[in-house]
Amino acid sequence: MARQWFISDVHLTLDCAETLDLFERFVADHPAADDRLFILGDLFDAWIGDDDDSELAQRVRAALARASARGVEILMQHGNRDFLMGRRLMRDCGARLLPDCHVTAVAGEPTLLMHGDLLCTDDVDYQRMRRRYRNPLVQWLLLRKPLAERRRIAADLRRRSGEAKTMKADAIMDVNPDTVVRYLRRYRVHRLIHGHTHRPAVHRHPLPDGTDAVRIVLPEWHATGTVAWVDDGSGLCEQAVV
Repeated sequence: MARQWFISDVHLTLDCAETLDLFERFVADHPAADDRLFILGDLFDAWIGDDDDSELAQRVRAALARASARGVEILMQHGNRDFLMGRRLMRDCGARLLPDCHVTAVAGEPTLLMHGDLLCTDDVDYQRMRRRYRNPLVQWLLLRKPLAERRRIAADLRRRSGEAKTMKADAIMDVNPDTVVRYLRRYRVHRLIHGHTHRPAVHRHPLPDGTDAVRIVLPEWHATGTVAWVDDGSGLCEQAVV
């Protein structure tokens, strides 16, 4: 039976060669023909545009293209680190880019898929920055800068993001429960899968109709201890990636 795989926050970079190797092995060895692979944002630690000619970009394109060629359906969402992924990259990888909120059947149940950053509404500074960089005009201007300049901008944004995190309370950078419930009700689902927060867990959220919804948070990838969530048609469970 075809399976559905869910991963997020791989944060690929040449600085973490072990994680890149792990991702290449995972894509080659785990999803089989007719499986679906959902990548829910932040596949890259930074994506500076579909014209990126770096070794990292070439290796990831090749790995995903080989998976697509053998019959794996690859579906991707933007994250806060790779919001510049576009149609050219999807074509090169044999993938399809999903909207920020996407509902699909998982183990027979309608399920909302998100990167997760839209749920962190207590982080007002981040949400303001997100609106700025998701503006099509801002992206148009960014993508017309030389690759070298975009690399410098991406490095500076990563540095400032790291500094900002040290100044914020943990609760601010997690999801807002009321926002979670609002999205669940908007899309009329009782299950949500997302990443972004790097706090893997399974949460239950009471809904106004007296029922409970389940929220599954995907883990950040590391060279060791990485897992994917897998739907084999009968249920949804964690599976180690080695």
